[in-house]
Amino acid sequence: MVRAIFHRTSIRKYQERQVEEEKITMILKAAMASPSTANQQPWEFVVVENREVIRKLSECSPFASFVKDAPAVIVPCTRCREEVRLYDWVNIDLSIACENILLEADELGLGAAWCGIAPLEERVRAVDEVLHLPARLHSFALIPIGYPAEEKTQQDRFEESRIHYIR
Repeated sequence: MVRAIFHRTSIRKYQERQVEEEKITMILKAAMASPSTANQQPWEFVVVENREVIRKLSECSPFASFVKDAPAVIVPCTRCREEVRLYDWVNIDLSIACENILLEADELGLGAAWCGIAPLEERVRAVDEVLHLPARLHSFALIPIGYPAEEKTQQDRFEESRIHYIR
């Protein structure tokens, strides 16, 4: 049995094959299973499958060009300050949800990568405009998802020298 947490890598090349709706739903269930500050669940998710919109999203960051080739992009969004009691924690809450998205995508045989948008306001605005988001929502990241067209092996990043015990 392969454990997604030790298998997952950032996949940036995708097959020209749609991702089944059931798999997208499982990925979103995994995202919403994430812990959040005071269980505030400050997220909403936009699933983009429209090729032209995906192309426009790929232009919202200098690091997002690979996004254009994905058959689907999940855009985790934060609800506005007025809707979230402990707003200062939303970036942490959304980061955990993004990790769950990446792990579940791997578990389902899909490839994905995290392309950060927040906290850079100009990138958040650019994505919000492409998606025509209501003022109460703000984009957090772009997560392109698809069947991998590349094979990568996860690097072993374990470094015992970075562990410190206080006993």
